Amino acid sequence: MRRNRFLSALMALALMLCLAACGAEGSGTATPPAEESAPAQETPPAATPAEVEGAELDSGLEIDVMVLNGTTGFGMAPLMSAAQGGETELNYAFSVETDASNVSAALINGDADIAALPTNAAATLYNRTEGEVQLLALNTLGVLYLVGDGSVQVDSVEDLRGQTVYVPAQNPTFIFRHICEQNGLVPGEDIALDNTYAQPAELNAAAASGAVSLAVLPEPMVTIALSKNAQLEVMLDLTAEWDAVAEEGSLVQGCVAVRRGFAEEHPAELAQFLADYGESIELVLSDSAAAAELIAETGVFAEAAVAERAIPNCNLCFITGEEMASAMGEFLNIMYAVAPESIGGALPGEDFYYLG
Repeated sequence: MRRNRFLSALMALALMLCLAACGAEGSGTATPPAEESAPAQETPPAATPAEVEGAELDSGLEIDVMVLNGTTGFGMAPLMSAAQGGETELNYAFSVETDASNVSAALINGDADIAALPTNAAATLYNRTEGEVQLLALNTLGVLYLVGDGSVQVDSVEDLRGQTVYVPAQNPTFIFRHICEQNGLVPGEDIALDNTYAQPAELNAAAASGAVSLAVLPEPMVTIALSKNAQLEVMLDLTAEWDAVAEEGSLVQGCVAVRRGFAEEHPAELAQFLADYGESIELVLSDSAAAAELIAETGVFAEAAVAERAIPNCNLCFITGEEMASAMGEFLNIMYAVAPESIGGALPGEDFYYLG
């Protein structure tokens, strides 16, 4: 079958890369302790084109897929590499962006048919376009960690009472605020949330330089910071802290969205994309060393060594259908209660979820 040929090609490519990269281990890049990391989500079976009865694939159709660099795009790298090598049946045109606003704009104006982006951005796009953007799949659960330099011992959220924690603006702040409130800490009274370093990269640099003692960072910024400052350590896995106060598995931070027009016009091709993408994520989860090389080669993230060490802590997943809708719905309900503007000011309707 075509899917088997695709997966075989991916695995063969992974093996070659793994052999070529032999000896690259032990570069000295630090990683959060294994006990601080939530296990990766098991990948469920991907959708198949056969589910679109009687439809034939249009292999000549160019499918524009935009990928946000970093964790949200990690799972796409094997598929991107396979497409570049002519190993996919569909005609994918991939591009990588560093700014989520550019990805959002591309979905709105039609420059992208499918895009990997943050979950709150997908919900916001649904609201901004009056339902013209749909959620296809979740690709990343929680990627946030609390790191500290050891000047304050933190074994629980309660230990943060009276402390100042530096947090990137927008979603990381909203997520961390919810965790604090559910643990009895009122931001502004019991704990200070400081957005001085609004972007994760800025906060990463501040933490690595020793300018801040406590910081909330996403992967792979955690791995980078720990590699540059030996005093830093992961103190709390915020996915575990979220799961303790909300429905387990509902901290969903990365996804893939599609233009409704494309979904309606090309259901068979969309089913094939989901099949290809599911296999791509499966490869990343099964062979992080080979995947890291592909992540660097395709421009999803610059440093293969950092990507390899970060992958186990990124909680990559492939969740579709009703399970996707349930997890995303829980997340959006919480985000709406914390900061309605973070998801576009309203909860998306049921048609936000592409169920095939």
